[in-house]
Amino acid sequence: MKHLILCALIGMVGAANAAPLVPPSATFAPPFIAALSPKRLSEDVRILSSNTYEGRAPATGGENRSVGYLITQMGHAGLQPGGDVHNGKRGWTQAVPLLRSENVGTPQATISLAGTQQTLTQGQEIVMRATLNGSGTVAIDNAPIVFVGYGVNAPERQWDDFKGVDLHGKIALVLINDPDFETGSGDFGGREMTYYGRWTYKFEEAARRGAKGMLIVHETAPASYGWDSVRNTDTLPRFDIVRTNPAAAHPLLEGWIHRDTAVALFQRAGLDFEALKRTAQTRAFQPIELGDARFSTQYAVNLSTITSQNVVGRIEGHLYPDESVVYVAHWDHLGTGAPDAKGDYIFNGALDNASGAASLLELARQFSHGPLPKRSVVFLVVTAEERGLLGSEYYVANPLYPLAKTAGVINVDILDPHGPAHNFTSAGNAKLELLDDLKATARRWNVRFTPDPHLEAGRFFRSDHFSFAKRGVPALWFQSGNDWYDGGTAAGDAEAADYNAHRYHQRSDEWQASWPFTGMARDLQILHQFGRDLANSRRWPNWNMDSEFRAIRDETASQRN
Repeated sequence: MKHLILCALIGMVGAANAAPLVPPSATFAPPFIAALSPKRLSEDVRILSSNTYEGRAPATGGENRSVGYLITQMGHAGLQPGGDVHNGKRGWTQAVPLLRSENVGTPQATISLAGTQQTLTQGQEIVMRATLNGSGTVAIDNAPIVFVGYGVNAPERQWDDFKGVDLHGKIALVLINDPDFETGSGDFGGREMTYYGRWTYKFEEAARRGAKGMLIVHETAPASYGWDSVRNTDTLPRFDIVRTNPAAAHPLLEGWIHRDTAVALFQRAGLDFEALKRTAQTRAFQPIELGDARFSTQYAVNLSTITSQNVVGRIEGHLYPDESVVYVAHWDHLGTGAPDAKGDYIFNGALDNASGAASLLELARQFSHGPLPKRSVVFLVVTAEERGLLGSEYYVANPLYPLAKTAGVINVDILDPHGPAHNFTSAGNAKLELLDDLKATARRWNVRFTPDPHLEAGRFFRSDHFSFAKRGVPALWFQSGNDWYDGGTAAGDAEAADYNAHRYHQRSDEWQASWPFTGMARDLQILHQFGRDLANSRRWPNWNMDSEFRAIRDETASQRN
């Protein structure tokens, strides 16, 4: 799951040498007009986010329709199949085996404390995710609850929130984000989130510590998304790559507890939540049990193994076909859920991420009309991003094309369908030459770079480029700008706030006929030129010397010319 503040897109033609935005062909069949088309983008987003596609969840009819549509459009665009090899020939897909876990019914939990018992209702006071540790039953009876601060063990920072506490058979209660989030300074780089602040790390650490389960206290600001997002996302079926020992990566219980519920729980235990949070922001913090609080729950889980699909198209380079530039986006969304007050049960995912899948299709059409690039260009549309970046994680663990000879990865995840902006941004504060090159390309359209204004949200770790970055491959996430031509930052920020509050991971993320898509088309002109320049070069952009990903990349230097 990832969340971002949607910034309004940089749109319209901004450079003399940019391809004009001309009216598109009335059909998807070739020949395509050799210009990026707002109308085609709109149509692709409309189709992929329509109710017929049922929210595009993996292993559903929505997946079958999504994959089929993408394959058809890639073929029409003139791409070659770039997926798994069958009988000596590549197909259009890469099979991604996944463990699927779904809660049976609606689980509840109880906490007994000081002689009283409180029932916690799923989706209201608590969200208990379908377990991924391999068990078909979540059975916890009177487990002690231990507050372990931010749940961080960082030896390189001389930081240990656990202080040797034994968590076996217990529930660990932790805060979201890093210890520096509220103070703005400290051992974790200030408000910029490190990986220690991500919920994925915290659950992994709980498993390493042998905890029976972990509950993260949800607070909107440090999480950077509201309780509705947790309730809508984490109550759905969950997926993971198939593991030999899943319990080593996941505790039995992984979940969230509402802040108000946590504060009241601390109070009933005679503890001050805010005071303990302040202590947890220092090395002096000590783990503490919440009095005689005991946590109990019992519910069944349906487990199955399914195979989802990454969709892969390719243009083979005419001089260096074994070297690649990769465009990546995810096709999946949240699927369906319980009807809301209006009876709507489909999470359509128009912007998240039908916009990205549509972008890769339009980029493919553009590339197909130019001369063949020197390096190969791969269009990778992955599954299960919303389930934890699993499609891209599987690809980098089983690459179809060598990671050592992948010159760069360009991630397209949520582009704004409105009009032009003067800027663009990128997730996080990663230092890499690839981003410097993108800034230079954008200047040809008079578009400037604005650093990520919300480093505390840890967006760098929350989309498919991160799977590549962990393996050392230079990778970035292009994001829309907020300084609109029409209305400036006030208009762009207002749209971002509205999206986050009312549409992100909600049923209302639906296609709108009023969206012009002109900005998105112009942004894709920038990304097309950027990728083509890299594909026609002999350059190997790298991470900066102080990047944690530099050493991993350098280990494969001998494999590159």
